Amino acid sequence: MKIAIDCRMSGKSGIGTFLDEILPFFLKTENEFLLFGDKASPAGQTETGSNCEFISCSIKTFSLKEMFCFPAELLKKINECDVYFSPYCNIPGGIKIPVYTTIHDIVFLDVKGLTGKAGTAARKFFYKRAVRKSKGIFTVSQFSKERIQKKLNCKKEITVVYNGLPSYLQSSEQEKNTEKTDSVIFIGNIKRHKGLKTLLEAFPKFCSASSGTSAAGAKLIIVGSQDNFRTKDDTLSSLIEKIPSEKIEFTGFVSNETLRRLLSSAKLLVQPSLYEGFGIPPLQALCAGTQAVISDIPVFKEIYGTLPVFFFKTEDSDSLTEKMLKAWNTPEDLSGFNNPYSYKNTAEIIIKQLFQ
Repeated sequence: MKIAIDCRMSGKSGIGTFLDEILPFFLKTENEFLLFGDKASPAGQTETGSNCEFISCSIKTFSLKEMFCFPAELLKKINECDVYFSPYCNIPGGIKIPVYTTIHDIVFLDVKGLTGKAGTAARKFFYKRAVRKSKGIFTVSQFSKERIQKKLNCKKEITVVYNGLPSYLQSSEQEKNTEKTDSVIFIGNIKRHKGLKTLLEAFPKFCSASSGTSAAGAKLIIVGSQDNFRTKDDTLSSLIEKIPSEKIEFTGFVSNETLRRLLSSAKLLVQPSLYEGFGIPPLQALCAGTQAVISDIPVFKEIYGTLPVFFFKTEDSDSLTEKMLKAWNTPEDLSGFNNPYSYKNTAEIIIKQLFQ
């Protein structure tokens, strides 16, 4: 079988990580591959040979050129393949072979206010187009599958493949045994569905309730830039200003090595999300030997329900405070944590589905 794969998002976070993690496992199979994208990307640096060809393509995803003016020579090569796979829901016009796409979540349709009406309508158009043109669809949780079926009225086959731990965040045994600091870490952005407001409300309560203990001197580490909070959300800015500057740190952009170190040295990771398609940070924390306190949203119950995490009531800062205290005072050795999710499994499920 010869598989054409859209690699234009290679090297980017999110979708790009998903692609870059499963691609090496694809290439180890006995299939043939046609890859296209940026030659300077990780996918573009793939060693090509008798079973793999890479073609440079600078056409932007979700663009008019992608839909109506895709390069004829590249289309010809794609249509000589047996099947087409995209790590996201964009599909170039002119593809005539069976298409398989990936819809990780439909957060822009489920959560109001993330974008304007025009942006929401555009995303819905591309989601619907992917459903219409795909022979099969992949997604990363049963929760996302059910939302796609309901919100997009999707009758096509949807296969749940789950995410895994990115290879660049796999901690060494030495890092897992890093001495813990009195820190609480948050990894995410300022969009409302990430739930940072709840954490900013809970953190001062957590410190106050811990008088006389190490938790009273805890520092909140937010992986991101403070400028984003100042300019985009007045509510978050006011909550941040109530926390003494020595007790909160914004890291700005950090390297993968720094992120591994911060995760390994933190005593707690808090993931207060209101909505996720999967939610990788708690998995990153557990694999780094750090306890995770997470909201009890349905997808987290699905992904982490059998794993050693602490659930709190979503958007309830008192519940979060209580569970942070419990987790802080409940030492647990996670050095032997067995991660049930891997991109190797993800790739195997996708390849098997493409063969059907």
